[in-house]
Amino acid sequence: MPRPRFRRRIGCLPERRYFRPDGHDPANPAEVVLELDEVEALRLADLRGLHQEEAAESMGISRPTFGRIIESAHAKVADALVNGKAIRFMNPAEGFELNAVPSGPGGFCVCPVCGVRKPHEAGKPCRKEVCPNCGSAMVRESFDSERKGGE
Repeated sequence: MPRPRFRRRIGCLPERRYFRPDGHDPANPAEVVLELDEVEALRLADLRGLHQEEAAESMGISRPTFGRIIESAHAKVADALVNGKAIRFMNPAEGFELNAVPSGPGGFCVCPVCGVRKPHEAGKPCRKEVCPNCGSAMVRESFDSERKGGE
């Protein structure tokens, strides 16, 4: 029997759920699906420039596991770019600790299901907030430098 899977930490949710190439034909549903851990691996390694060991530690996984995740993500993105496929991001699911990266003061609480955002209230954890649209628990949106335009 395999050992239980570690919960993977995700620093932030993607702002968009779907990307499609220019001229994408909606009748042709060719797409690749990126899991949240693959998006996080791309963000940490390629956007923030962390080494695999640092990125793996940030996600709470081993370096070899991180290597497999980033390899899978690179292959999917390459397939989408070369073959003109759309990219869809999976919705958050069990097995992830969303927004485990400290966000600092301010920011927003965001619904991982429908994407509703509302200003964060200091001293009140976002996970105790309820989404006004769908009733799901909210999570804290991370404000990394790459989302602020590379400060």
